[in-house]
Amino acid sequence: MTLHEYLDALKGKRAAVIGIGVSNQPLLNLLLEAGIDVTACDKKDRAALGALGDELEKMGCKLRLGPDYLEGLDQDVIFRTPGLHPRFLEAARARGSVLTSEMEAFFEVCPCPILAVTGSDGKTTTTTIIARLLEAAGHTVHLGGNIGHPLLAEADGIRPADWAVVELSSFQLLTMRRSPRIAVLTNLAPNHLDVHTDMDEYIRAKAAIFTYQGPGDAAVFNGDNEITRRLSTSAAGRLSYFTGSDAGDLRRGCFLRDGAVWYREEGAEREVLPLSDILLPGRHNVENYMAAICAVQGLVADETIRSFARTFGGVEHRIQLVRTRRGVRWYNDSIASSPSRTIAGLRSFREKVILIAGGKDKGVSYAPLGPEVNEHAKLLILCGATEGVIREAVMAADNYRGMEILTAGDYPEAVRLADERSKEGDVVLLSPASTSFDRFRNFEERGHVFRDLVNALPE
Repeated sequence: MTLHEYLDALKGKRAAVIGIGVSNQPLLNLLLEAGIDVTACDKKDRAALGALGDELEKMGCKLRLGPDYLEGLDQDVIFRTPGLHPRFLEAARARGSVLTSEMEAFFEVCPCPILAVTGSDGKTTTTTIIARLLEAAGHTVHLGGNIGHPLLAEADGIRPADWAVVELSSFQLLTMRRSPRIAVLTNLAPNHLDVHTDMDEYIRAKAAIFTYQGPGDAAVFNGDNEITRRLSTSAAGRLSYFTGSDAGDLRRGCFLRDGAVWYREEGAEREVLPLSDILLPGRHNVENYMAAICAVQGLVADETIRSFARTFGGVEHRIQLVRTRRGVRWYNDSIASSPSRTIAGLRSFREKVILIAGGKDKGVSYAPLGPEVNEHAKLLILCGATEGVIREAVMAADNYRGMEILTAGDYPEAVRLADERSKEGDVVLLSPASTSFDRFRNFEERGHVFRDLVNALPE
């Protein structure tokens, strides 16, 4: 089905779009320009929409705003924003509404192969590496999904020979009934349990990335993660695994040997990427590269992979070097909204770091973070609603030896304290282990505030 055919099928029907954020504006414009009856729904009030509300109304869009924005919905088709759990739309579904999303519609109309990445950690970096590798090999790539760029409105400009590379969140996958040509599952650990009903639902959502694949498709799994390894037994496509150990009984995939990433298939092995060529710090980024290498086999030459790895400095807010000042390196890892992400960040450095952490609780245990902070940090500065639970986890760990823990009232104070306590050769790492929603709109805003504060420090 083409995008034009998809829109034609919606004509004469009523559509609702949940959420009037940046990611849904191209969808709203697309539907309105096609002459479809559209109602835009958002918990924001009319004043908060400002000029955007005026623009939508001029295009013929109906607005349903305020705290009751989900009440009484009965449109033929409802485009769910990824962050809204389908259970909040059960009444509409019972009245006959069909639930979908911008990404689900894109999977229906995309004319080229789709390569998709999901997981608890490493999604964005792995997705970006894959897209950049394909581009370096001469492919035309359309990068989007949870990484921040909606693709549906651009589907008519995509050619069959192109590649769509998308990052998918558990929320996007929750109602997905199609799978990509190549699926990558980086890892799975408890995450977003403040939104998902339980861990089982979270795992089922992630598994949708390969559930609807056929024998001609391919799927890449983390062989060192118990959950992803178990899930792989139900995959129908061509399986690859990546592991941080030697090959063992690996039939197809990436492994580590003699300081390099190797690839094995049909009994043949070859060295693909020396670890010394990887510019990004941290063992988790080695795993991201192994996942990407598995995904692009047959599409990207090994030398292209090596050349890219030597120059790729990473994605913003993901252990991003902000500044080196007076011999102190400041890193922005604002994306680390869970303990597992912060643990990965801490393990990326050989030296003990000054850690700035804290934010909003997302319903996961902080107990595993405590021993890691004690092992990898020399000073802990806490700022945010999870200050108490992180402090408790650190002090309750068996390896707690009285490391100093400071509390900052806000980010300016946190940066000031880190600056006062740091000396030449130190690393200051913002890696919150919590979401940003106690103080910021999103992790990007949190990272930008940190960056600006660090860059404002006098020489």
